[in-house]
Amino acid sequence: MDIQKLAPHESLDLHEAINFKTLCVAKSKLMQGLVFDQELKALMQKDVEQSSQDLAELQEIYKRAPFEAPVPQSRPTPIIN
Repeated sequence: MDIQKLAPHESLDLHEAINFKTLCVAKSKLMQGLVFDQELKALMQKDVEQSSQDLAELQEIYKRAPFEAPVPQSRPTPIIN
């Protein structure tokens, strides 16, 4: 079975979703230290665990992106005034 590559726009959308989800996980982890309600803290921890699993799945899909950013051999000279 052939593994299909993602289209460039799908790769970009997936990249944005991964970035957003990563920020959400970080925020949930940080906010847990400020929450005193144990039910809410448990719900936030469950969200972090589920989101971490989701991120792992999204990253596996992202490996099918059809492009890599090439590293140029020479870099432009910065303009400094």
